[in-house]
Amino acid sequence: MATSWETSVTESINAVYLLFSAYLVFVMQLGFAMLCAGSVRAKNALNVMLTNVVDAVVGTVSYYLFGFAFAFGGSNPFIGTSFFALHHVPNDSYDYAYFLYQWAFAIAVAGITSGSIAERTQFSAYLVYSSLLTGFVYPVVAHWVWSSEGWLSPSAGGVGLLFGSGAIDFAGSGVVHLVGGIAGLWGAVIEGPRVGRFDAFGKPVPMRGHNATLVVLGTFLLWFGWFGFNPGSYARILVPYPDAPDQGNWTGVGRTAVTTALAGSTAGLVTLFGRRLLAGHWDALDVCNGLLGGFVAITSGCAVVEPWAAIVCGFFAAWVLIGLNTLALKLRFDDPLEAAPLHGGCGAWGLIFTGLFAKEELVVQAYESGEVGVSRPFGLLLGGGWGLLLAQVVEVVVIVGWVSLTMAPLFYVLHKLHLLRISVDEELAGLDISSHGGYAYVAHPEEHHPRFYADYTSIADGTR
Repeated sequence: MATSWETSVTESINAVYLLFSAYLVFVMQLGFAMLCAGSVRAKNALNVMLTNVVDAVVGTVSYYLFGFAFAFGGSNPFIGTSFFALHHVPNDSYDYAYFLYQWAFAIAVAGITSGSIAERTQFSAYLVYSSLLTGFVYPVVAHWVWSSEGWLSPSAGGVGLLFGSGAIDFAGSGVVHLVGGIAGLWGAVIEGPRVGRFDAFGKPVPMRGHNATLVVLGTFLLWFGWFGFNPGSYARILVPYPDAPDQGNWTGVGRTAVTTALAGSTAGLVTLFGRRLLAGHWDALDVCNGLLGGFVAITSGCAVVEPWAAIVCGFFAAWVLIGLNTLALKLRFDDPLEAAPLHGGCGAWGLIFTGLFAKEELVVQAYESGEVGVSRPFGLLLGGGWGLLLAQVVEVVVIVGWVSLTMAPLFYVLHKLHLLRISVDEELAGLDISSHGGYAYVAHPEEHHPRFYADYTSIADGTR
């Protein structure tokens, strides 16, 4: 039996590990900001940077007051009803480190959605949707899957696991990415495409981002943060496995980091050559999105699949992204950052992938702490039956349904109240000058154009 001193040391190490993981996930906000800024036109760079800051600060307060309680407060399988404003936290189940880690996830969801509606959305709309998404919509899904009382939970503490398995979404391909992607999908559909994105015949007109350097920088920052996102989801690193005393969560943490890197890299490579065949040139920006698509897909099963399976995951994630982007253009769907196809499509694929390739031994280690003699449903293609795959499909369906039921009406009401989209004149001038009083860059070329002063004056005084 461990002494009180040994227990204190163990708990301290686990807390430090979780806090460090939270810091890594928070770095992803910087990655989102750089990626978004580089992916839009220069005249909207200041706006998109500010929206990323707003997503974080609004989401922080909203998640503190309501979100954490809805996600992890106990009492029923559908929504939490305690711990509002961290009342009675810390306790035997949750402490401040755990809250901080989950908070970093929550604010990432709003950042995903903002990419889909960039370059044409009123600033006030960000305040509204960000509050609802991080304070209510996302936390309810998190409760379903990540709370031990959730009806989709795969946790050993759950009662009556769905299909005897529960849905495995270890770090959030569905809970985080699919939620953010579907919310962005509805926002972009209701707003419509940017002015000039499609010509009179419905053919797409390229609107490339203004800074590839920022896109690549943001991608690498997101990659770095994903090593907190996925391995950090173990929450506790000093947990030995009874059937293998020389192994424990520390083993799983290392393997999870490897599967994360392999899936993303494979998706990046497939996108590189796939786009070369389809478009006829090597495209750095497409490769960055392909890389991120692989990360999104592996996030669900990162802890329960072998490294070779991660390569399979990344390979198909790249084609899911390429296919959905092609379909989006045919449907005249405009998403400046490809956020809905990337996070929504690859997130859904990641959940299905887990139902096909999860390994029984690793499932037991991740959700039963390696308990000896325990058997659980695992990947269909590895002989584990249909239980896990059916649970994964259910998760995809209910997330799409829940987010559609909550976010689509919100965006529609904002649209009807003229609080969602900016005017055509403001969009053409750029959100930086029309909403924020200046450009992100001191020497913006449009500032020296003779029409700039007339356009700015007319927009400012309302004569246009």
